[in-house]
Amino acid sequence: MNQKLLIIDDEPNLLYSMTKALQHESLSVITAETAAAGIGKVRLEEPQAVVLDVRLPDAHGLDVFNEIRAINSRVPVIIVTAFSTMETAVEAMKRGAYEYLLKPIELDTLRELVDRALETARSEDSATIPDATSGPRTEQRIIGSSPAMQEVFKAIGRVAPQDITVLIQGESGCGKELIAEAIRDYSTRHQGPFLAMNCAAIQETILESELFGHERGAFTGADRLRIGKFEQVDGGTLFLDEIGDMSPTTQAKVLRLLQDGSYQRVGGNETRRSNVRVIAATNRNLETMVAAETFREDLYYRLKGFVIEVPPLRQRLQDLELLVTHFIRLFNRELGKQVQTVTTEAMRCLKMYHWPGNVRELQSVIRFSLLHAVGDAVTSGSLPPHIRGDGGPVDDHSQTGHGNVALDNMVSELLARSDQNLYRNLHSAVDRVLLRKVLDHADGNQVQAAQILGISRTTLRNRLSELELNSERK
Repeated sequence: MNQKLLIIDDEPNLLYSMTKALQHESLSVITAETAAAGIGKVRLEEPQAVVLDVRLPDAHGLDVFNEIRAINSRVPVIIVTAFSTMETAVEAMKRGAYEYLLKPIELDTLRELVDRALETARSEDSATIPDATSGPRTEQRIIGSSPAMQEVFKAIGRVAPQDITVLIQGESGCGKELIAEAIRDYSTRHQGPFLAMNCAAIQETILESELFGHERGAFTGADRLRIGKFEQVDGGTLFLDEIGDMSPTTQAKVLRLLQDGSYQRVGGNETRRSNVRVIAATNRNLETMVAAETFREDLYYRLKGFVIEVPPLRQRLQDLELLVTHFIRLFNRELGKQVQTVTTEAMRCLKMYHWPGNVRELQSVIRFSLLHAVGDAVTSGSLPPHIRGDGGPVDDHSQTGHGNVALDNMVSELLARSDQNLYRNLHSAVDRVLLRKVLDHADGNQVQAAQILGISRTTLRNRLSELELNSERK
């Protein structure tokens, strides 16, 4: 029996391209250019899967999604948009969207996704999250349109409504606390308290008391009763940052609380209970710590029930301009500045830097640049010296020594020739070597090569075409 795919999108050219790419002898593709027409065809045609654009001329895609789910709660809906925000991605996944894609859409990716959605429909075994009303809306704090950040947004949407422990892993400064706040904002506990605690910033001897509280006289200096964080945040969400720095004793007490909700204050005998959702984070490798017996294995497995991996900034440079624009707007208000643009050379410096401190470091750099900017533009001269390449700290990832000899010689040769396109020609030469090497390493698989490079497959294909390096291997 033929299956039906409904595509709801107001771009005729895209509808034509998707229909031509997806339709085959066992799949009929039907289309609609408005929300009203799409909802009508869901009722009339009873499609097995739907591709739905967020921005339609007569309604918002998420409202249409709700209408579709009211008609058929099991039909897989793939949501697409050219204008991604964290809120849209999270809300789409929270409501139970099958997948969430950004335009421009790679048709090969869409074809694979539609095939999986149709398989889900055939098996009638799709697990969906019930429709839910939105949590409190705040100004978008997590910025990103890169594939890596879209995966983070979708993970937030999947786990936020489920009242389970979450482990967020990522380098310092990449925004783990913001992600924890987003999980809380979209959870059933969004009206409850939220408290963040950095375990590495508190002395080991008092961390247990901070978390669980202590009785008067429990130790020298304990001259009064102290209410701990688990008691203060009862009914809400507690974010434990750098949980890998916790002592074994405190780890044991946290494990007990996660298992059955019970704990005792330091120096007390009374068993107390706390209804707290724990979101933990670390920039350390807990698996390695477990092997070294410096972190409890049972606590590790309790924490890793749902893990969100946050990419470092250097692996999502596609988001750099969005982040720079966001921080300029933020600091313009704070500092009373009127900066409107970033010069090409300044943006080149920002893109060439490796960002060991991640988004937190970028935020500091943009604030510095606005303070030093003259006029309405951030120039390379207003950037900190180490961003311009004028010296300063070098992080562990930078290349030194003999590894730069060939590159140095190439630059010298181009300068000697008075090359007028030095930047472009140098990057082309580097990319010819880099892309060949990565494609060879990935056995010609462009999807895998793009993941290794930290770019989209579309970007890789375009660059291969520009350099006339198109590979016959897919």
